[in-house]
Amino acid sequence: MIHHRIRQSFIWALTLALLLYATHSIRIFPQTSTNTDALSEYTEAPIYNNGNQCQNPSLIIHIAMTLDSKYLRGSIASVHSILKHASCPQSIHFHFITATSAAFDLNNVVESVFPNLPFEIHPFANEEKIKQLISHSIRPALEEPLNYARIYLSEILDSSVARVVYIDSDTIVVDDIRNLWSTVLTGSRVIGAPEYCNANFTTYFNNGFWADPVLSSVFAGKRPCYFNTGVMVIDLERWRSGDYTKRIEGWMEIQKQRRIYELGSLPPFMLVFGGDIEGIDHRWNQHGLGGDNLVNSCRSLHPGRVSLLHWSGKGKPWVRLDRGSPCPVDLLWAPYDLRRTNM
Repeated sequence: MIHHRIRQSFIWALTLALLLYATHSIRIFPQTSTNTDALSEYTEAPIYNNGNQCQNPSLIIHIAMTLDSKYLRGSIASVHSILKHASCPQSIHFHFITATSAAFDLNNVVESVFPNLPFEIHPFANEEKIKQLISHSIRPALEEPLNYARIYLSEILDSSVARVVYIDSDTIVVDDIRNLWSTVLTGSRVIGAPEYCNANFTTYFNNGFWADPVLSSVFAGKRPCYFNTGVMVIDLERWRSGDYTKRIEGWMEIQKQRRIYELGSLPPFMLVFGGDIEGIDHRWNQHGLGGDNLVNSCRSLHPGRVSLLHWSGKGKPWVRLDRGSPCPVDLLWAPYDLRRTNM
C-alpha cells in the first residue's frame, strides 16, 4: 500500500514537472500545431565551425532578419550563405522577427534546418500599430507589416545588443559577414549602408513634398543620396538615444495625412537619415536583381566586386527557378537553397 502511494506520488510529480517544462519552453509563442510540411520541406544544413582565428568568445555578431512563410525559402538560403562564408560562424547570433501567429512553427523549422544555430525568434509585437501607419504602396508586398519591423529593432532586441546587421531575406552573402559588421560609423552616424548618389533622389518624393518649404527643409544643407534599407549596419545605442523610431513614425503619420511618396518603408528612412549615412562599399548590396518593381525582368550584376547579392524587386530566384525560367543571376542563388530537390 505504501509503495503504491509512493508510486502514485512520483507519477503525479513527474507529470506536473513535464507540464511545467512544456509550458516554460514555449511560453513566448502561441501554442499552435507544428507545420509538418514545412519541417519536411528542407534538408538539414551542414555544420560550420569557427576557425583558429576566432579567439575572442565575447565577439558576437548580431544579425536581424524577418521571417515568414512566403520568404522562408529565401531566408534559409540567406542564413546558409552567411554561415558558409563566415570565418567565425559559431560567433553569429541570428534574430528572426516573425508575425506572432507564425512564431511557433517558424521556430521549429529553423531548429530543424540549423540545429546548432544560435538564434532567437521575436514575435512582432508592433504589428497592429504599424498597420495603422502603413499607406498604399506601388507594390502590395511592400505594405506587409514585417517590412517595417526594421524600424523597431531597437525595441525588439534586448538592450544589451548595441549593434546589429539587418539583412533582407532575398539576399545571398558570399563574403565574411564580419567585414560588414566591422564597419566604422564615424561621428554620430547611426546607420551604414551602400549609397547610390547617381540615382535621382528627388524622384522618391512627389512634387507636393518638394513644393512645401517646411517639409523639404529636412534636407537643407545636406547631400542626400539613395540607399537601400535591405542591408544596414545599425548602432542601436545611438538609435535608442536619438529616438529614431519616433522620428520615422512621424514621417509616416505625415504620409497618411498628405501623400508625399509612393514606395513603402524606404522613404521615411531616407527622410530621417538621408545625407547622414556612413557609406559602405557597393559590393555589400548588389541590389535590384529581382528586376523592376512592376515588371518581372532579368538584371545583371553591377561591375566590380561582389560580397552580397540582393534580389530586391518583383522577381525572386526560387520562384523563377521552380518555374523553369531563371535569370542568369538566379543560378548564383541556387547552391545555397536547402529545399529538398524532390519537393
